Amino acid sequence: MTDVIILGAGTAGLSAAIYAVRAGLSVRLLENGVCGGQILNSPDVDNYPGIPSISGFDFVQNLSGHAESLGVKPESVIVKSVELAGTVKKVHTANETIESRTMILATGASHRKLGCPGEDTFQGRGVSYCATCDGAFFRGKDVAIVGGGNTALEDALFLANSCRTVYLIHRREGFRAHQSVVDAVRARENIRLVLNATVDEILGDQFVTGVKLKNTQNGTISQLEVSGVFVAVGLNPNTDLFEGQLDLDGGYIRAGEDCHTSVEGVFAAGDVRTKPLRQLVTAAADGAVAAVEAGKYLA
Repeated sequence: MTDVIILGAGTAGLSAAIYAVRAGLSVRLLENGVCGGQILNSPDVDNYPGIPSISGFDFVQNLSGHAESLGVKPESVIVKSVELAGTVKKVHTANETIESRTMILATGASHRKLGCPGEDTFQGRGVSYCATCDGAFFRGKDVAIVGGGNTALEDALFLANSCRTVYLIHRREGFRAHQSVVDAVRARENIRLVLNATVDEILGDQFVTGVKLKNTQNGTISQLEVSGVFVAVGLNPNTDLFEGQLDLDGGYIRAGEDCHTSVEGVFAAGDVRTKPLRQLVTAAADGAVAAVEAGKYLA
C-alpha cells in the first residue's frame, strides 16, 4: 500500500513528489508519456522566479533529478483505468493494480493545434502556445495570434504591450470573447484584426518568417510577415480517465487553491485543475499544496 500515487510527471507532479517524499510519505510517480510535460518542448524559459534563463529540457532535468535524488523516479506506464472512490484508491495499468491511500492528479492539459503545415516544424522556433511564457522573446517584433475567445484576445492585449504589431487572426467576423475585452482590443492601435481568415501554412527557414492565410469567404490566399505565431484556440484537459468519478468543469477537475477535488483523498494539481493562470510557477505551487494536503489527510 502506497501513501500517495501521483499521475503525471510534469512540473506539478514532480513538485508534488518532492514535497511528499520530504514529508516522509511513500510515493509512486506514474507517467504515460515523456517525463516533463509541455515545458519540455520550450527552448527558452525566462519566467520562473529565480531562474532568469533556462531551456525547458534543462528545467525538467533539474526537477526530475531533484525528485530522483530523494528516491522518487518517474515510472513509464500506461494507465488503463482508475478507481478514486473509497479509502483505497486504485490504478490499473497493463501489468498491475497499484493501491494507495491518496492520489494526486497532475495529468495536465494539451494545447489544441491548428493542424496546418509548419506548425510542428516551427514549434519553439516562433510557434508558441503561451503568450505569457514567450511574449518577451518577441519584444519590438511583429507577431500573429490565432483565436477568437477570451484567451486569444487577452493574449493579444498582453503582446501589444511589448510587440510592435499584433495581428489577431480569427476565422469569423465576430468574437466569442467578452465584449469588454473585444472593445479593449479594438481600441489598441497596434492590434490589427485579420477576420474571416484561417492559417493555411506557417512559413519560415530556421525560424518563423510569416503565415499563409486563407480567406474563409472567398478562398483567396494572402501572406503576412511575422516573427512569431501564438496559437490560442483552446486546451484539452487530460481527464478522460476521471470522467464520472470527479466533478469536472469544462473538462477540468473542479478544485480550488487547496487542490481538493470532490472525492476525499484525491487532489488535483497543475494545468488539469480549474484555475485562472496556467504557468510553471503555479503548477509547482499546486504540486506542493497537493502533497501537503495529502499528508494532512493521511494524518
